[in-house]
Amino acid sequence: MKVLLLGGTGEARTLAELLTAEGLDVVSSLAGRTTEARLPVGEVRTGGFGGADGLADWLREHRVDAMIDATHPFAATMTAHADAASRETGVPLVVLRRPGWTPAPGDNWHWADSAAAAAELLPDLRIKRVFLTIGRQGLDAFATTGLWTLARCVDPPEPRPTWCTLILARGPFTLADELALLREHRIDVVVTKDSGGPATSAKLDAARELHLPVVVIRRPPLPTDLTTVESVDQAVQWAVSMGRSVGR
Repeated sequence: MKVLLLGGTGEARTLAELLTAEGLDVVSSLAGRTTEARLPVGEVRTGGFGGADGLADWLREHRVDAMIDATHPFAATMTAHADAASRETGVPLVVLRRPGWTPAPGDNWHWADSAAAAAELLPDLRIKRVFLTIGRQGLDAFATTGLWTLARCVDPPEPRPTWCTLILARGPFTLADELALLREHRIDVVVTKDSGGPATSAKLDAARELHLPVVVIRRPPLPTDLTTVESVDQAVQWAVSMGRSVGR
């Protein structure tokens, strides 16, 4: 059975390895936005498909039997395209989405629906120094807050912002790393996306320990009627069951 795996996350890399071990023919698709990306095992394609119609054409041309969307929880456009292409071609689709975060005792969280809404919240918090951990997309929403801002990204935004201090680093980061960073830069508030997963939660633990507020940007909603799973193991089980149903 041939599987198109829409990837770019740690779960997608693990999934590619496990599906290949199950004897499935896996093609991992990466957006190509991150330089020196960690590549999964097996065949890899890089770049967009040209929208939902282009993806549907690719599925037909390459005789794909099943599709797994293991992209980032905020990759809403790719998920929408995968949903539309699945409906057009009849290729079964499952979406792997790790659970989001929930506040723990001692957390002081403020929820926002977008980067722009998060930026609008900051003046109400009466803070002066902001730590942005939202990646390079959406940074411009914070350019006019007038607050001292530290932004951490894997790759530099283009054009490179002049209104904030930029750190280029790739996680995962430890609690000790995050505590040291927050203390060094005298951070008053952490702004992050509800990405979920243990690998990116150290900043939340550090904010709790230092009694800092956290502004959390909600995930975009998934399209309706999608089949979803929350773990790599569940995605493997789904793919194996699809393999049995197609008989190859």
